[in-house]
Amino acid sequence: MEKAYRNIGFVFLLFIPLTFLGFYKTYFVLSPEFEGTVDMHTHLHAFIASIWMTLLITQPLLIRFKNFKLHRFFGKISYVVFVALILSFIPQMIKEYGKNLFPLNASFDIILLLMFYTLAIKHKNNVAIHMRYMIAITLIFIGPTLGRIIFFLLELEDLGAFHIPYLAVIGILIGLIIWDKKNNRTYSPYVLALIAFIIYLVALYTINVNL
Repeated sequence: MEKAYRNIGFVFLLFIPLTFLGFYKTYFVLSPEFEGTVDMHTHLHAFIASIWMTLLITQPLLIRFKNFKLHRFFGKISYVVFVALILSFIPQMIKEYGKNLFPLNASFDIILLLMFYTLAIKHKNNVAIHMRYMIAITLIFIGPTLGRIIFFLLELEDLGAFHIPYLAVIGILIGLIIWDKKNNRTYSPYVLALIAFIIYLVALYTINVNL
């Protein structure tokens, strides 16, 4: 792993408190009874997504501490977890269809997940490119997490919760591109991710306006 990215796993640890804050009012605070507000499919999606995020956090830390054997093992496990993650979106999309933007967001999230993960696996022997596509995958989860923090905790209007998370992701990608370009490192995966997220935001906004 490149020296500049050797501590990226510690940065990913920020997702733990952010996820707790984002889903506190809609999930964690309802535990353990839930009182019919959270169904089995939601629990399943939350469980699988938690495993996936744990892998995203753990994998770069294993590289950081040179445990390559365990990294490869969890990499193989990730194939199964990834498929389960994609499938876990479907019941939620069916349940929420027609109520709000969630099915649209989930559809685009799935497309980005499939694209970035496929490219990450394709370039698994090129550590620099592989790592950057995995970072792009991690950025997908900023949208729903930060969006919920803005909407449920900060109680801002839909517009803020809708735009700010994706603008933040775009800003992060631009920053990473500038940083890598300045230091003569590969940054093409970030360019692709930036284009994808811009299309994502424009498409969501356009579809929302025309609904």
